[in-house]
Parts: sequence; C-alpha cells; structure tokens
Amino acid sequence: MESLLLQASIYLGAALLIVPLAVRAGFGSVLGYLAAGIVMGPVLGLAGAETGDLRHYAEFGVVLMLFLVGLELDPATLWGMRQSLVGLGGLQIGLTSFVAALGLAWLGFTWQEAAVLGMVAALSSTAIVLQTMTERRMLRTAGGRSSFAVLLAQDIAVVPMLALVPLLALRPSASAHLPHDAAEGPARPIIGFLQSLPGWADTLVMLGVVGFIVLGGHYLTRPVFRYVHASRLPEMGSFIALFTVAGTSFLTMVVGLSPALGTFLAGVVLANSEFRHQLEADIRPYKGILLGLFFMAVGIGIDFRLLAADPWPLIALTLGLVFVKVLVLAALAETFGLRGRDRWLLTLGLAQAGEFGFVLVGFAAQEAILTSLLAQKTLIVISLSMLVTPVLFLIAGWLSGLGEEQPAGRPDPIDEKGRVIIAGIGRFGQVVNRLVRMSGIQTVVLDHDMMAVQIMRRFGVKGFFGDPTRPDLLQAAGLDEAAVLVVAVDDRENAIRIVRYARQVRPDLHIVARARDRVHVYELYQAGADDIVRETFDSSIRAGRYVLENMGFSEYEAAQRSRTYYRVDRAAMRDLAELWVPGQPAHLNDAYVTRARQLDADLETALLEEAGQARPDPEAAE
Repeated sequence: MESLLLQASIYLGAALLIVPLAVRAGFGSVLGYLAAGIVMGPVLGLAGAETGDLRHYAEFGVVLMLFLVGLELDPATLWGMRQSLVGLGGLQIGLTSFVAALGLAWLGFTWQEAAVLGMVAALSSTAIVLQTMTERRMLRTAGGRSSFAVLLAQDIAVVPMLALVPLLALRPSASAHLPHDAAEGPARPIIGFLQSLPGWADTLVMLGVVGFIVLGGHYLTRPVFRYVHASRLPEMGSFIALFTVAGTSFLTMVVGLSPALGTFLAGVVLANSEFRHQLEADIRPYKGILLGLFFMAVGIGIDFRLLAADPWPLIALTLGLVFVKVLVLAALAETFGLRGRDRWLLTLGLAQAGEFGFVLVGFAAQEAILTSLLAQKTLIVISLSMLVTPVLFLIAGWLSGLGEEQPAGRPDPIDEKGRVIIAGIGRFGQVVNRLVRMSGIQTVVLDHDMMAVQIMRRFGVKGFFGDPTRPDLLQAAGLDEAAVLVVAVDDRENAIRIVRYARQVRPDLHIVARARDRVHVYELYQAGADDIVRETFDSSIRAGRYVLENMGFSEYEAAQRSRTYYRVDRAAMRDLAELWVPGQPAHLNDAYVTRARQLDADLETALLEEAGQARPDPEAAE
C-alpha cells in the first residue's frame, strides 16, 4: 500500500510539474503527460512495479472519454453535420486507412498488422488540435469547422475500430476483453455459462445486452435520477455517473464486446436527456485524471533506446505518416471546396497521429496482433508525429498568410447557429428562451430544479438539469464556444458568481444578466455583465406609459418618453455603478448622492425636451 501511494504521488507530482510547462510551450496537455511519463520512466527510472496496477486503473479513463464522446453526439447536431461527418470525415478515415495499410503491406507487414496500423494512421489528436485552434481563434473558420467534423468522425470511428481488433486476431471469446482477475473472480461463473452457449445463443445474449443498454438508458435513468436527486447530496451525482459507466462496461465485456462500445452507446442514448450536462460535469474530472495517468503510463512504457539505436527508420515512418495524411487531406480539402488558409488548416492541422492511437496499439498488442517490438516502435512514431504538430501549424500559417490571430478588421465567418446559454429556466428565462429559439437560434438551457426542467420538457422546451453555478457544468454546456450567456437565476449571489466566472474565462463573451434591484445591478456590472435587466423595470416603464396616456399624453408621446427614460436611466446606472461602494449604504456615499441628483435632473430635462415640453390635455384625462 505504501509503495502504491508513493508511485501515485510521483505520478501526480510529475504531472503538476511538467504538464503546465508543456501547455505554456504550446505542445498541449497530451504531450505534457507523455513527457512526464518519459521523464519518470526511461529518463529517471522512477517507475516502480506498481506502474502496471496504476495503468490498469488509468485505462478506465479511456472508457470515460468514450462515454463523454457519446454524450456529445446529440442526434439533432449529428444530423446537421451529416455531410461533413459522413462525407469529409468518413472519406478521410477510409482513404487514410486504405493508403497507409497498402503501403505497410508493400513494406512487408502482415495484413493484420497493416490493417491495425492503417486505422491508427487515420486518427488525429483531438486534444492537441482543438486546444491549438481554440487558442488561435480558428474554430469558427471554415477550416476549423471542417477539422472539428473530421475529428468528431474519428472519435466515433474509434468504437468500431476497437470492436474490429479482436476479429483481426481471429480468436474472439466471451472473456477476451476481461482482465485476468475479473475472469477468475466473481464473474467466472457467468463467463463459464456464456462460453458454454452455442453461437446463436451467444449472439442473442449480445443483442439483448445492447437492447438493455438502449432501453434502460431511455426509460430507467429518469426515475433513478429523480430518486438520487431527492437525496440532495451532490456526491450522489458522481456515484450514479460512475455507476452508469462501470455497469455498461462490465455488461458489454462479459458478453465478449468491447467496453468502449457499451459506454459509447450509453453516452449516445443519454445525449438527448435532461441529465446530459450534469453527467458530463460529474464524469469530466475523473476522466481528466485517469486519462492523464494513462498517457503517463504510455510514456513510461516507451522504449526510447529503440529510437537511439536506429533512429532513421522511425523518423522515416513518422514523415511517411505525415505525408500520407497531408496527401489525403489536401485532396479532400480540394474536393469539398476549401481554399486558402482553410485548406492548409485542415491539411496540416490533422496530419499527426492521435491519442486514441495509443489505445488501439495497446489493445492490438494485448490481442497478439502486434508484437511487443512493433508496438513500441509504433508508440514512438505516434509520439514523434504529435511532437511536430506545433511546427505543422506554423507551416500552415506561413503558407496561408495566417498568423497567430485573425487579421485586424477581418471578422470570423458569422455562424447563424451560434450558441446561447441560458442559466435558469424560471419565468424570466422561459421568455428569453422562447424568443431566441423561435428566432432560429440554438440555445442550451440549464437549471438546478429538476421538476422545472421536466415540466418545460413536457411543453417542448429542451432544458438540462444541473447547477449553472458550477464552472465545469458551464464548460460542459459550451461556454468556450458560446456567443451569449443569459444569467436568469433567481439567487442574486449565484448570478454574480456565474457572471464573474464567465467573464474571467471568456473576456469576449456577451453576458446578459437578470437583476433584482439597483444594488444588484451595480454588483453585476462590477462582476462583468454587459446588459442588465431589472426584474420589474420594463414592466414599471410600461405601467408609467399607461399613466401618461390616461393623463392626456398621446400614445406616441407616452411611448417616446418611455424610451427616453429607458435610455437615460440605463446610461445612468453605469455611471452610478462606478461610484457605488460595496458594503456602504448609498445614502452615505456623498459622491453617489451628488451624481444621482444630477442624473435625475438630466433625466427630467431630457423628458421635457423629447416631448417639446408638451403639456397634457386636462380634458383628455377626465
């Protein structure tokens, strides 16, 4: 136990030291974890005998990643991207796999080895590419959107690839995916029973498990989540999320299917539920830690003595991999009409191998398709190709004249389906959501009240259950890509907390917030809100306009005065927000009082000037 804790401390300490440095240098977190593992293993020799145990648990991070990939695959979103996913993404995967496998077979590899390595070559690094494009504001360009579609198609394709690997080994069995201790433990009677079944019965069991996952995810999750939510224990959300992943993994493993298939399928089934973002927020921290440990374990296992002993063949294979991917992507970019900077962004941005390649190689080695030596060499090639990614982006920028940032005065292409996040689905949030959605703009609605979410879904409003004050939940809802955030929650402190966090992570985000009173307005302005709506302000102006109409003003004059009052008062609130001092009553703030009196005088003058000093008709009021 002490030795295991020591190794875990070394892992975590190395990650804390090296990963932030790698991110700052522009290499991304995946390469940072790999570098940490390389330093711990091949360089310093700090990896102990417990590395295998830690890697065994860390592999669960891959399963969690595929569950999150499934959660992202909302059917409506997939349908809108069908051309890019099936056309551009599908062709990239198929052509790259075929060309790479053909070349490897010509070099003397067996057809099974060539098939597996061809699939590895077809994958790109989602983590590195998306992080780089986000930092350089490239995701909203045509090239960025096309790259995202290809990466999403690759993530989806990983599941059938993992299912195909055991078939290439020509020796599938019901316990092929089970770890040795599971096959020998409590699951042994189940495994024995399944192995005794005839082939047709085994197939029926597999189909039954898949059907149970689909139907259970659709019909059983809602009552279970309601039951868990009734306890009002935040940690129960993590328990049920992990239970969902672990349970589906075991069910698919025990019948001889890949655990990745089960968790991916469960994620897809739950992608359209109101619990999607809550599940994603609960799973993501565990996924990040375990996946980081997985990549560190991969780094520890890489034998760089092979590279030092005979570097040129491995370097040649790396360059060959990049060349094949550039060739295929360039042809597809031309076919799908990408020009200029967008063509180079797609072609060079996706020319490296990806993190799922480590998973496929490890799985193929377990199935004895790849020898240990070939697997080690493949891991080195994948790592080298990922290391050259920053250089590939620099070359893309040089070839297209695209620098780190967009040229001044040249805005990104407008995305008509830009996302709007609405935090809170009460009376205020409902009206905002209806207006925005019925105007053809996509929204993501979050609320911590499960009953309110369920009621709204009955009326066709697609809301998601979850606490919008949680940063991870806002990130899961798409804060990094959102165009507007509407803070419509009731609690004033929670509203301030959401605005402050959103402004810190997204200085360019437009934030519309709901305020209870003037003091709340000042607090929200100081937290970073752009537009603030007081709960009763608009209705009060409307009531005042009715009073003016009944006191003899014409409908036009009353409306004009209402608009003038709104415009002047809104500007005055910003001035007063700068003078307001938190914790000090407004009437004791001399500067505030003086400015407020001056603004009241300015407002009265503006109202009189707006109407030409028109006076009401006393007879009209009678």
